[in-house]
Amino acid sequence: MKTGSVLIGTVFAFLISVLPCMAEVNEIDSNFDGKIDTWQYVNAQGKIEKVEYDEDFDEKLDRVDYFKGEKILERVEFDKNKDGKMDQKQFYGDGGKLVRVEKSSKFNDSYDVKQFFNSSEKLARIEFDEDGDGKADSNQFYDSSEKLKRLESDSDKNGKIDRWSYFKDNSVLERTAFDTNDDGNPDQWQFYYDDQETLKKAEYDTNNDGKADRWEHFNSSGKLKKIESDRNFDGKVDLTQKK
Repeated sequence: MKTGSVLIGTVFAFLISVLPCMAEVNEIDSNFDGKIDTWQYVNAQGKIEKVEYDEDFDEKLDRVDYFKGEKILERVEFDKNKDGKMDQKQFYGDGGKLVRVEKSSKFNDSYDVKQFFNSSEKLARIEFDEDGDGKADSNQFYDSSEKLKRLESDSDKNGKIDRWSYFKDNSVLERTAFDTNDDGNPDQWQFYYDDQETLKKAEYDTNNDGKADRWEHFNSSGKLKKIESDRNFDGKVDLTQKK
């Protein structure tokens, strides 16, 4: 019996040493309906480390705030579709500024959308993992006014970017570059009219030297009107075919 008592005492002491010590939990009925909807977890130093919320008062948790130090917000988790599982996380940096948001857009425990914010808390980039393999398939980049400026995509899901789309004012698609031979460099370029669909010009790098040597020109109806070629690859057009 003596040996057993010592063993139990040792295990208890170990658990006390490794588990966080919460001094108390404050239960709050914020809407005075007689049901608890907020729980504040306070540590031994009297600082709030976590707050749980039932924001829609259905007796299920749908938000958890995590704090460090003097109630500095570190992370917030949400259950957006109310299925009992958290599916959105917001991360905060110095001064409590939002730096990243991760979302499970399909509500399947895979965080497939990640938004990144600059020091002014403006949206700077969005990553998309469409096949759920943990790797970004496309990235959207935004300017200081949160307007889309560039889109990079891995269209064949091989881990390499092979398509670059560029946007002008008001996020209107201007041109797209393609890597068709999987060498990491664009070898085909397409330029568009303002409708973002009708092709204005297409350029090709047929010898993979990084320079266009064939140009196709289209009218506003998308009809091919002229082809220019640089047959000896000296950077000059030496053949023009009008359609």
